[in-house]
Amino acid sequence: MPLSRAGQPQGLLPWMLPSLCAALSAVMLLILSGLFFAFPCRWLVQNGEWVYPVILGPLFVLTFCCLIALNGSDPGTLHQGSNELDPMMMPVVWVNHRAFHLQWCPKCRFHRPPRTHHCPRCNICVEDFDHHSRWVNNCVGHRNYRLYLLLVLSLCLYTLAVLVACVTVLVRTTHLPYGLDKIITIGVAVPAAGFLVPLFVLLLIKAWSVSKAERSHEGKYQYLYVKNPFDLGCARNWCFTIFAPRGPKYMAEAVGLQRAVGPDWVPMQTLHCSTGPSGPVFQPSPGQGLAPTPKLRVSTHRDGLPQGVEILQISRRQL
Repeated sequence: MPLSRAGQPQGLLPWMLPSLCAALSAVMLLILSGLFFAFPCRWLVQNGEWVYPVILGPLFVLTFCCLIALNGSDPGTLHQGSNELDPMMMPVVWVNHRAFHLQWCPKCRFHRPPRTHHCPRCNICVEDFDHHSRWVNNCVGHRNYRLYLLLVLSLCLYTLAVLVACVTVLVRTTHLPYGLDKIITIGVAVPAAGFLVPLFVLLLIKAWSVSKAERSHEGKYQYLYVKNPFDLGCARNWCFTIFAPRGPKYMAEAVGLQRAVGPDWVPMQTLHCSTGPSGPVFQPSPGQGLAPTPKLRVSTHRDGLPQGVEILQISRRQL
């Protein structure tokens, strides 16, 4: 029986339902693909149309492998912090000369790094969290976001190719009476057409999100009146999403954000960051009780924060 993060056993039903939903998506893909290759695709091959299995075979393998890999992938899990950490401390990160405080996660017991969110279904904090997908029973985050994009793209192309192949069979067999091949072809074409529309819409939404450097859980009104600090431009956003290194897995007991990162201190006015917030905007002013010349500790490695993020530890008691 699975255990919660507190070490207490969870019920069997809450654990089985998401797994059944993920298994259903894989079974549906296998059944529809099996019917397609056994009937419409076989008819096309018998009539000299070899281009369909040549294209659809690798697309099916790619789609199924992406689905299974995404199901068991690490989305960028940040493991629990130490009980000695002080929730009253408020780390502040600066992004493009804007200050954001890192939210305290009471369940994981650490200050969440930028764009980290606690998934209530998985009960974990995920770095660069986008959303929780029930169809793969996993979160989509920093470490598997590009795999999710590849799955959506390959599934959309595969569904479109299956629909085109089925329509080709139906058009070329209009003069023939209804038989098993034609009935199965219609039975495959109808769900393929039904799945293609939402898949294509999802692909467009994710392409727009990548172009604007946005995430699904943040909400459409978060950057309505201010510029998105994550946005580096359309081309750079795509390059960063596809080619940027994923970084190490966070397997330590405490998140690296809480570790000492070096003795160097720099003035606040020299700040420059390339990442964004994980919490509400915090704009300090001289009248808020802060020290007149606060100093920042600069992170020079990726132990909890991306390179270049500056952190200022401010106690909530000082505010």
